[in-house]
Amino acid sequence: MTGRPAGDHGAVILEHALLPVLPGQEAEFEGAFAQAKEIIARMPGFGGLTLSRCLERPNTYLLLVQWERLEDHTEGFRGSADYQEWRRLLHTFYEPFPVVEHFSPVLTA
Repeated sequence: MTGRPAGDHGAVILEHALLPVLPGQEAEFEGAFAQAKEIIARMPGFGGLTLSRCLERPNTYLLLVQWERLEDHTEGFRGSADYQEWRRLLHTFYEPFPVVEHFSPVLTA
């Protein structure tokens, strides 16, 4: 296992969000997310994403997005005109609204 100090040029910021989708709207959400992922994928600093569905709570999704820098997400993406389209496509599906947090690597294996 290796650790990386904060600020290492190879570090990746991992955005984490649990997405509580309104029950019965899972298929519509997945369709909207398929469109929305094209928006986020063209953002500077975007490094990839995964969207996973919870087995125990099928209306809960886990979104993990890799960014080069925190500001690529908080200022670049959220401050872009494209973010308004992302919001239009996805934000009506959530109840309650998700908490988004950011993580930097400490250990890898």
